[in-house]
Amino acid sequence: MAVFMIFYMLVIIALPAHGDAFIGVNIGTDVTNMPSPTEVVALLKAQGIQHVRLYDADRAMLRALANTGIRVIVSVPNDQILGIGQSNATAANWVARNVIAHVPATNITAIAVGSEVLTSLPNAAPVLVSALKFIQAALVAANLDQQIKVSTPHSSSVILDSFPPSQAFFNKTWDPVMVPLLNFLQSTGSYLMLNVYPYYDYMQSNGVVPLDYALFRPLPPNKEAIDSNTLLHYTNVFDAIVDAAYFAMSYLKFTNIPILVTESGWPSKGDSSEPDATVDNANTYNSNLIRHVLNNSGTPKQPGIAVSTYIYELYNEDLKSGPVSENNWGLFYASGAQVYTLHLTNSGTVFANDTTNQTFCVAKSNADSKMLQAALDWACGPGKVDCSPLLQGQSCYEPNSVASHATYAINSYYQQMAKSAGTCDFKGVASITTTNPMVVKMLPA
Repeated sequence: MAVFMIFYMLVIIALPAHGDAFIGVNIGTDVTNMPSPTEVVALLKAQGIQHVRLYDADRAMLRALANTGIRVIVSVPNDQILGIGQSNATAANWVARNVIAHVPATNITAIAVGSEVLTSLPNAAPVLVSALKFIQAALVAANLDQQIKVSTPHSSSVILDSFPPSQAFFNKTWDPVMVPLLNFLQSTGSYLMLNVYPYYDYMQSNGVVPLDYALFRPLPPNKEAIDSNTLLHYTNVFDAIVDAAYFAMSYLKFTNIPILVTESGWPSKGDSSEPDATVDNANTYNSNLIRHVLNNSGTPKQPGIAVSTYIYELYNEDLKSGPVSENNWGLFYASGAQVYTLHLTNSGTVFANDTTNQTFCVAKSNADSKMLQAALDWACGPGKVDCSPLLQGQSCYEPNSVASHATYAINSYYQQMAKSAGTCDFKGVASITTTNPMVVKMLPA
């Protein structure tokens, strides 16, 4: 049975380029039976995840993250940028409601203003920098500007001629936005947020980009990509894209703005047109990405400069539209079961905290009793669980409740199925925990 490798992320100072790199995760919510904020935070803590990015500023989620020490990026959704970018007061109200109301209990370290605005919402581009400046002004007024950075995530498609990296430049169409934006990032000590997806570079290359090069797999020296202008060697697509962004900034005379990768990952499932969206490739990419980021090697252009990265994403978002791959970027199912076991052996600062795979399947506290009864009946019937200990007078009869009996049955099924992915769901009434339900039952009242 595979060992469930629990990965621990490094705690670093606010500006990642000046310390050790870290790995974080994005938390999307387009999920059927989305776990409650309390359940999400329990999973984060069980996995040792210390950095998360939210796509909004959900109050319940921010309250659940309070007093955990987890570092949080909150986001201004794209549909609010026009309002904030046109009104200092609107920006101040947003900061008061979504940031000031939650700090310091919730450790908010950055605000992402929109997501890929230049490429997905170009009509908001003229007010994007104003939105950042208004948000920043509100932070200054609250004396929070030193601990909370403001930036906006970009698609890597804003970079043209990305290989060789030394020839890369930002799409000149966006110069009226990009130049003042970079001035803002430089003056506030913030970072360029960049979404880096080697999967799409590989898929769109028509065979030019080798799969091994996209997945960080070792390459023989004669297969490495060489920038003919700098003679720098590139062994993976991720580094080449990040360096293309560094060169594009230097083309505009900005040379000291660090990069924070706000999204990167690989889908574990795709349709017939996406044959390389597989569990094995997703596992390989994310495992290698984690090791690569945490070894603090930086990139060929910026060796030793941290490129902290947020994996896309925590959960599979099954409600997203588009190709099958859109629903399968997650490390976990909504039930809390892992989609695959990360290959993190001998990864230095990333290590296994739970080498015996001590996870259990329990009934959710808010689960419908009829659904729990159905799960109990199925586990004790078609699931072939021995439920005799639940009979009156037997060891697991007390407490005599549907929730308690269902937890015994569904956990027994989960264990006998070797805790394999998808065996702790039961139509959304079950979730995975690291607390042994049998120990809890035996504790004195």
